[in-house]
Amino acid sequence: MTVESLIEKYELQRHPEGGWYREIHRSALSIGRPAGYPGERTALTVIYFLLAEGDFSAFHRLRGEEVWIHLAGAPLELVLLDREPVLRLLTSAGGGGTPVAVVSPGLLQAARTFGDFSLVSCLVAPGFDFADFTIPSRELLLADYPEHAAVIERFTRL
Repeated sequence: MTVESLIEKYELQRHPEGGWYREIHRSALSIGRPAGYPGERTALTVIYFLLAEGDFSAFHRLRGEEVWIHLAGAPLELVLLDREPVLRLLTSAGGGGTPVAVVSPGLLQAARTFGDFSLVSCLVAPGFDFADFTIPSRELLLADYPEHAAVIERFTRL
């Protein structure tokens, strides 16, 4: 498997946070307009998400809860930033890490692969909508978390 073959096989497109993705499921179940959301949402969405060597998922927030599941490739480092950074290593079963990580709503998250590529699936509930997605600037994150400058600079582009 190569990055190019995976992009072609799964018909992936560039994601604003970095990496490649394609939505593979959007629940037909509507949960109406949850409190704090700007509109109606589906119950769940699922994507394939691919990170290639040298690329990264920039720090971002989702209004909903996200579950990352490692599918193939090298281990993936998932970085969660609150008052202290938390590093999670996602690998396929038996790879020394865990295949699943859950990110709480609103928590800053970023990721990178430790090899040629990492292929994961991400599930978001309530279902993903770009209106619920933000990528804070490096300047804003450094103002909020000056003690974590190194990790912020590693996982931001602006």
